[in-house]
Amino acid sequence: MSDHHLAGEHHSSPASTATTALGTLLLLPSELLHEILIRLALPELLRVRSVARPLSHLISSPDFRRFYHLSSVSSGPAPAAAWLLVFKKLPPRGAALRGFHGPSGRWFRIPVADIISPAVPPGEDLYFLAASGSSFLFAANGRRELVVVDLSAQSARRLPPSPLGPRGTSSWRRFGLKLVADPPGSSQFRFLFAEMVNNTPVLFEYQSDTDAWQSSEAVLANGPAAPAGPDGDGTYLCAAHAGPDCVMVYSGPGVDRPVFFRPRFPHNPNAGGHGDRLHVYGDGSAVVVRSTVVDEPSRTRVKLVAGVDLYGLGPEVGGDWQLVSTVPGELIEGFRKPYAVMTGLLAEREGVLRLVLISNCRGAWDLVWLSYDRARGEWRWVPVPDWGGAKGLNMAGIAVSSTFSRLWPPAPTICR
Repeated sequence: MSDHHLAGEHHSSPASTATTALGTLLLLPSELLHEILIRLALPELLRVRSVARPLSHLISSPDFRRFYHLSSVSSGPAPAAAWLLVFKKLPPRGAALRGFHGPSGRWFRIPVADIISPAVPPGEDLYFLAASGSSFLFAANGRRELVVVDLSAQSARRLPPSPLGPRGTSSWRRFGLKLVADPPGSSQFRFLFAEMVNNTPVLFEYQSDTDAWQSSEAVLANGPAAPAGPDGDGTYLCAAHAGPDCVMVYSGPGVDRPVFFRPRFPHNPNAGGHGDRLHVYGDGSAVVVRSTVVDEPSRTRVKLVAGVDLYGLGPEVGGDWQLVSTVPGELIEGFRKPYAVMTGLLAEREGVLRLVLISNCRGAWDLVWLSYDRARGEWRWVPVPDWGGAKGLNMAGIAVSSTFSRLWPPAPTICR
């Protein structure tokens, strides 16, 4: 499947002809026109904006932007409410960031290559770490530094080294980092990561408004005593993990300084005794993917997903994992296919957890996107189509952003 450009496209037909064709639409009451336009995905909306000047003015207005943002936030629990972002390396020097949008079922090309090039030397090896709002964070392996791209401002800059010094791409662990737009909807952000330093968990935080780092050594939590912040105000990061064993660091309401603890998994009678286990951590939750090993006639050893269990930490900081839900078997059958290796990412926003499983079998990549709505106790799955490049894909980072739809590139110039 081919992907589409994120920015609005200018059509070759004259704007006056397009306006005539849309005459009936433009005569609708503004309230009804708003209701029609907010149902479009952001890339489609930007293309509509390039058709005629009246639509461009309407869609670019602050009132409509606020209306669209509120509608996007309350669009429901499906994975479609967020964006799946994949960074793909292309030889010899090129690279592309693509975003999958569930409602339209399509991939869109996100124009970051030209923006980031002034901030990195030619041939630099980049890895995509995280995204929030209009900020996209990359790690440069050659220079061993961080580069942030602000898509709304069409700019890129290098971050100062962290207190740990220059770091290559292999030093960054997905479960131990988080990028947060702060305040929400702005171009300012905070970047946090947790690491074990001299066998002690340490929380590092960069703030874009001060362009400076600060670090805090975490202290051991004295059991499940301190209540976590309401509505997910606190931050959970995994400082270290080896299968089911992990060191969690919490920072936020309820504690004066970062605390760490080692939560244990309970016995799950539905999990079976043996088989392969993949543990995925993120935002104070954990997912255990249970798989069975299958020996194919070709003697290729592959696995099949047998079950997916979701665990949470409860309302208090310092407790053990608690089983929250299990993905229904009929849902697993929809995406169950052989794989050789698998990894994943897990993120939560506004009561919706989003799980992405990335697997590879014989050089071909596969993406599975699930979401779980806590309030409804409901799992959903959105099939992610191939964009025509999964075979032999050189994937260099993946992320989920539920704030990406708030991004609003400048309005294009319309020629008459």
